[in-house]
Amino acid sequence: MVGNDFPKSLIEFEKRFATEKQCRDHLYRMKFPNGFICEKCGHNEFWWTKKDLLYCKECNHQTSLRTGTIFENSKKPLMLWYRALFLVSFQKVGISAKNLQHQLGFGSYQTAWSWLQKIRRSMRRIGREKLDGEVEVDEANWGGKSEGKRGRGAENKHYFAVGVEVGARNRIGRIRMELIEDASGPVLSQFIYNNVNEGSMVDTDGWRSYGLLANMKYKHKVIKNKNPDKVLPRVNLVVSQFKRWLLGIHQGLVTKKHLQLYLDEFVFRFNRRTSKSRGKVFYRLLQQSICYKATPYWRLVGRIAQHVPLKRSA
Repeated sequence: MVGNDFPKSLIEFEKRFATEKQCRDHLYRMKFPNGFICEKCGHNEFWWTKKDLLYCKECNHQTSLRTGTIFENSKKPLMLWYRALFLVSFQKVGISAKNLQHQLGFGSYQTAWSWLQKIRRSMRRIGREKLDGEVEVDEANWGGKSEGKRGRGAENKHYFAVGVEVGARNRIGRIRMELIEDASGPVLSQFIYNNVNEGSMVDTDGWRSYGLLANMKYKHKVIKNKNPDKVLPRVNLVVSQFKRWLLGIHQGLVTKKHLQLYLDEFVFRFNRRTSKSRGKVFYRLLQQSICYKATPYWRLVGRIAQHVPLKRSA
């Protein structure tokens, strides 16, 4: 499965990845598209051991195909991992941990949940391009048990910033979403710098924190309208869809500790919403899955999610 060669249906997927050897050989081609190179001595000849390790003929170094991927240290067959990636990719709105547990026959809900968290980590592509052209930027919030205070001073809420490209014919282009600590000028300016190309036109509302854009290399347009829904319509639509998605697939049960992962999943899906082939989405997700080191379970549940990218092997 290279380039445009990817499974276009469930039947085709099951035929290509019906055995552990098929998955192993495919993962090898993904990790070493130009052939094996020993990470220790640079030699290019090897043989497979009985435990499916690559054994270098020159220096006797052994390495696992799973090293440096989200599959690392997992004792489950690659066949199950491939099926999990397929299920996540082929359902446009996503899949819950409970659903994945039933689909893969896991005895433990925690196993399905941890697999999804690891897969979500790989949805944030390493070295992704910044937004460009005209970009709407705003911030929103999630959470809170009571109505109480609203707006940028809302209590018990978790802020996230949103950037939306104004595409051709004023349609929505690509998006970026980041968890932020507050709606202050330095925080929002950093989000814009990290996600929008300099020289772009940044559209915002009149919130004073965006005043710092005057000292940055961006064009800044303040949008004003008596109807708040028409100030930044594309951002409003994206935020609305994100919240409906969280409530629909995950019943809204998302804490701040894992909110960034759900933001990343939504961005991954939204930016590929027009893809005519779910198989291509599966291929991209698999590509990214071999660029991220697996996160142990204790870290998944014990601290705020962080991306730990690894450089892809040649």
